[in-house]
Amino acid sequence: MLSEKGLIFFPMRELEGTPEDYQLNYENVFFPAADSTRLHGWFVPSSDPKVNTTLLWFHGNAGNISHRLENLALLHRYLDISIFIFDYREFGLSEGQISKAGTYLDAQGAWNYLVEERSIEPGDILLFGRSLGTALTVDLASREPCLGAVLEAAFTSSHDMLERYFFGAIPQELLQSAYDNLGKIHLVRAPLLFIHGQYDEAIPVEMAQRLYQAAQSPKRFHLVIGSGHNDTYVVGGFEYFQQWRDFLDECLGKKD
Repeated sequence: MLSEKGLIFFPMRELEGTPEDYQLNYENVFFPAADSTRLHGWFVPSSDPKVNTTLLWFHGNAGNISHRLENLALLHRYLDISIFIFDYREFGLSEGQISKAGTYLDAQGAWNYLVEERSIEPGDILLFGRSLGTALTVDLASREPCLGAVLEAAFTSSHDMLERYFFGAIPQELLQSAYDNLGKIHLVRAPLLFIHGQYDEAIPVEMAQRLYQAAQSPKRFHLVIGSGHNDTYVVGGFEYFQQWRDFLDECLGKKD
């Protein structure tokens, strides 16, 4: 029987660094998923205690949170908001066995941790999903009253992605617990920022453009000229982070 691990998910256990390597203060956090699976993450506070905004980060389908450290450090420098990044089950120090169904429970657990344990207002939480993480971002944003959502390298659905990689002959075991961004995006009421690499070899930019057209909330689209799937923040440089800054300011302005 085929497993989602090794075909959809490529988790790595060993952490190759911590935010301390980038001179960032942080807390090691262990918290329960919605089904009580023990998950691990890092909470990196803003340098300004008066800032309430917190970024909830959903990473992609491979590696673990330590492989996002450079991106995290740069976002923290440019935005100076708190950032909570965590690993899905079976990634990094998180327990359990990875599955699409499990990631939904992990995402809800991360949201619950911020709202219930850290007493962060839902309207102060900015969601960020990259690649696979965009499915969890769209799902949460369609149900929870967040500040806004950033979708980087977003795809239409897991079915569309599987068709792309299996040339239409999709194993039935991989069709369970689908990710369906295209079917949920119209339910999102919070502002949306789409970011996509011009030459993304993993997720074609046309998928993100379809999502953008289907979205009903305030939205903007930033195409990173010359970048692929994993180097948007490197190739995009200052303009990439300025898009984030402008979007955050827009979200905070609408909130006021």
